[in-house]
Amino acid sequence: MTITFIKPFALGVILFYAAGAYALQLRSEHAIVVSNDTGAILLEKSAGEPVPIASLTKLMTAMVVLDSKPDMNEKIAIDGADVDLLKHSKSHVPVGTLLPRKQVLQLALMSSDNRAAASLARTYAGGNAAFLGAVNAKIKRLGMTHTVMREPTGLSPENTSSAADLAKMAIAAAGYPDIVRITTNPSDIIQMNGRSVAFHNTNRLVGSKGWDVFLSKTGFTNEAGHCLIMQIKQAGQNATLVLLNAKATAATHVDALNIRRLLTNPVRVQSSIPVSRLQ
Repeated sequence: MTITFIKPFALGVILFYAAGAYALQLRSEHAIVVSNDTGAILLEKSAGEPVPIASLTKLMTAMVVLDSKPDMNEKIAIDGADVDLLKHSKSHVPVGTLLPRKQVLQLALMSSDNRAAASLARTYAGGNAAFLGAVNAKIKRLGMTHTVMREPTGLSPENTSSAADLAKMAIAAAGYPDIVRITTNPSDIIQMNGRSVAFHNTNRLVGSKGWDVFLSKTGFTNEAGHCLIMQIKQAGQNATLVLLNAKATAATHVDALNIRRLLTNPVRVQSSIPVSRLQ
């Protein structure tokens, strides 16, 4: 499926809220906000530049796995090959853990576990090579012309995309009920190796008062900074937002809050702030 965005503005915007004029200065280096209702780009900042995307990659991993229609109840084991030797990131899923594929997917998305994501690719029909072939085909099918994904977790800085491309990915991912359900779940208890383990959503805005979230994924590496994808509903408007390369999680939350205010009371006037055109 190819998604075409309607771009209504050639220049940036200054936003006026009920409290008065407010020039929106996003802390994220790259951003886009798209109306899910009209396809219009409501706001963008350097949205066409490809940059590392960290664990936002896992939304693509989940779509490709679900597209293959595997047995989601089949138990798969976390293997030594799934351990992160690049960033040496932590995991709460020990090697040897045996879980149904549906719970492995849950861990990969909700708590952004890298071993879980790696195991989904490793156990894909045909292995990692077939998985990456399917990823490349999906990228092409979605029209993500500024996107490269080399592996399933996002740990590699070679996994790059633009905010505009990632908005396309997010809109596509929202068409998967399993992805929506998992990424909007604040927390869950999973039975693992004979004990109950609590896992939490990496986006603390999910489940927070005042937030109506329909899709969520966070990401962080040193190269990518703090990243966030969400689909939200505010004041009757449905929107997809992508925030890339912020200095801290709090910065993405402030940006998201300001975008939510934009949806609540958008009044636009022309300004001299240039906006990147989508290629």
